[in-house]
Amino acid sequence: MKICLLPGDGIGPEIVAQAVKVLDKVGGKFGRSFEYEEALIGGVAIDASGAPLPQETVQACKGADAVLLGAVGGPKWDTIDPSIRPEKGLLGIRKELGLFANLRPATLFPQLRDACYLRPDIVDRGLDVMVVRELTGGIYFGEPRADGEKDGQRYGFNTMVYYEEEIRRIAKVAFEAARKRSGRVCSVDKANVLDVSRVWREIVIDEHKNYQDVELDHMYVDNAAMQLVRDPSQFDVMVTGNLFGDILSDEAAAITGSIGMLPSASLGAANPGLYEPIHGSAPDIAGQDKANPLATILSVSMMLRHSFDMGEEADSVDKAVQATLEKGLRTGDIMAQGCKLVGCKEMGEAVLAEI
Repeated sequence: MKICLLPGDGIGPEIVAQAVKVLDKVGGKFGRSFEYEEALIGGVAIDASGAPLPQETVQACKGADAVLLGAVGGPKWDTIDPSIRPEKGLLGIRKELGLFANLRPATLFPQLRDACYLRPDIVDRGLDVMVVRELTGGIYFGEPRADGEKDGQRYGFNTMVYYEEEIRRIAKVAFEAARKRSGRVCSVDKANVLDVSRVWREIVIDEHKNYQDVELDHMYVDNAAMQLVRDPSQFDVMVTGNLFGDILSDEAAAITGSIGMLPSASLGAANPGLYEPIHGSAPDIAGQDKANPLATILSVSMMLRHSFDMGEEADSVDKAVQATLEKGLRTGDIMAQGCKLVGCKEMGEAVLAEI
């Protein structure tokens, strides 16, 4: 299997390095072979070529079976032209690969329950939510868009637009995901005030006719944000557009208290999937061996499961992470009383030892 590595900026190279070691260990254990090609994205690509997504990177990704990304961005590039900011590289590769569905599981690991920001009685009800976010449409890509000056005032605008095909295909992903979980989908929109959300809701309802075994309900995005904190156990799969999904998936992750633990997968119809941790580039700790590699390692597990159909191999990674946490090893972001503080490399080595 050929994997394109995009370490990117900040802690990206450190965490990707640990994830590659895990892949190699899995390959040795199960008789699998992984081949790697590294390419530039984000700030490091800007420094090298003047653009956040060089064409060589696009071609490398398209020629791979899967893509593993570390992180992009940092204060070094905050003041450059917005059209070439590092984040444009991430948006661009998703678009180039047709990765329209972002799957973000927000799961509370039992060993980290004390890190959860919610009350113990809420935690006891469970937190296991899969946010399915539409990734290549909506307000981030809609046209027209502009900023300028008029009548002596600065102004800016963006356009939120969704076509039936975009809504229908993301709804299918959500319903299929729910079939493998608890069989419930909550579609999140703002249909009480947005025309585009009314279209969204109508098409999701229509597509649901093909999934009568799955329960469907709807929720306005402001209420959904509140309910995620009030009682996340009521949700199984949440499906929503690009903007709302960006916010809700981060909220769902943050309430677990361990944003450094959560992976994600971005999938398309046929092109290679892209796997990445949901945390940022953390430039303040880059190069200091302090980063938490577990979200990236769990992203490798999602890669094995979704791109390579290697369920047993993925299970071995998940179990190794759980066993490592059970032994009380913690990086700084998930440190708790009575646990042992370790760095990025030591945490990676501990997971390797459990596979």
